This record gives sequence, C-alpha cells and structure tokens, in this order.
Amino acid sequence: MTIVRRTAVVLALPVLLVVAWWFASAGSTDFYRPPLSRILAVFPETWLGARLRDDVLPSVVRLLLGYGAALVLGIALGVLIGANRTVRALLEPVLEFLRAIPPPVLVPIIALVAGIGDLTKVIVIVSGCVWPILLNTVEGVRAVDDVLDDTCRSYGIRGVTRLRHLVLRAASPQIVTGARQALSIGIILMVISEMFAANSGLGFAVVQFQRGFAIPEMWSGVLLLGLLGVVLSLLFRLAEARILRWYHGIRAVSRES
Repeated sequence: MTIVRRTAVVLALPVLLVVAWWFASAGSTDFYRPPLSRILAVFPETWLGARLRDDVLPSVVRLLLGYGAALVLGIALGVLIGANRTVRALLEPVLEFLRAIPPPVLVPIIALVAGIGDLTKVIVIVSGCVWPILLNTVEGVRAVDDVLDDTCRSYGIRGVTRLRHLVLRAASPQIVTGARQALSIGIILMVISEMFAANSGLGFAVVQFQRGFAIPEMWSGVLLLGLLGVVLSLLFRLAEARILRWYHGIRAVSRES
C-alpha cells in the first residue's frame, strides 16, 4: 500500500465525520449545540492566544510528567514482580486492591495530602497510568523464553546486561501495549484532575466556559482535547515503530515464510 493510499484510508473516516457534523449542525439554533462553523470560528481566538501559554502548555507538561513517572515506576515494579515469584505472591493481593480503586475517587484524597498544585494533578495521572504498564510488564517478563534465559546463564550474561538485552527486549511488545493504553488514560485523568481545585489547564478552562455559558468556546475545548489525543497517538506510533523495529521485522519475515 502506497503512502498516499495509506494516508487516504486513515483520514477518510475523520473527514466524513467532520463533514457530517458540519452539515448536520449547519442550521442549528440550539444554544447548547451550536453549529460547527461557530465552534471553528472561536477556536483560534480562544486557544491560540494567552490560553495556549496559561492552559494548554501546563496541561501537556503535567501529562508528560505523570506519564513519564508512570512509565518508570510501572516498568521497574513490573520487572521486579514478574521476575520473582515470591514478590509476586506477596504483592498480588495489594495490587489487586489498589487497581480496583478508580483514580478519580483519589483526587480529593490526594489534594488533601499534596495540596491543590501541580503535584496533585501529576500524582492523579500516575495513579491511573501505572496499572496497564505495570501489569503488561509483569506478563511480559513472565513470558521470557526459557531457552534464551538458559542460554544467557550458560554464557554468564547476568545483571544489567541480561535485564537490558533479554528481559526488557523480550517484554517490550507488551510494555508498549500497556504504555499505549496508559496514554489515553493519562489524557482523561489530566482533564479530570484539572476540574477539581485548579486555576489553569484544559479541564479547568472547559469547566469555566461551561459555567459561564460560553458554549462555543466549551465545545472548542473538547475539540482541542480530541486533537491533542490524535497528535500524541501519532507521536506514540512513531516511537513504537522505532522501539519495536526488531519485533515488526520478525513478524514480517514470519508472514513471508
């Protein structure tokens, strides 16, 4: 499939949905459901001025900090738990209990402990993003090929070298899967955390527009969040293609043989 054809296939449905939205809302006189033309008209003046610096950038920074911390924590704990049966048996009940708690419920509790600053919002993002990364890392580490593991022992490959070239390499497809799931969770928690006791951020701005009955601006914020998700997803795919180049190469060879 050529690049042009692949791009056309990817963009076909979004373009159709936008066109359908445009014509379906064109004659709308509903205050709460303005036409798409009105939403697009207020988009530049709403988000490309001071709010880009005061709301959009702080939200992205919090998301990246929380997501990055969840990656480090999830992979580190996942390797430790996945590689040791005793640790896994000891921590499994606690992990199951903590995983069952919805992260939005923790927002008031975290705010009481950490205050209402950026730290609270980052912790909320970490509390939700860490689980898919952690659990997928555990399963990936547990699934390391026994023959390759024995080969490493035979050649005296241990410690950091074994961890880097065997364990993390073998578990990387599942780690990336967990990281992809965590990214969408992080965007949701970023917005939720900014709706409580915040004075900046995309979630805060959308709520303020809603409370002030600035409905087109509110919808433009929702549209911006969707675009942010698309951009982050595309960047993640580029990183995934680079990280898992060896894995996709093996799968391509397997399909051809």
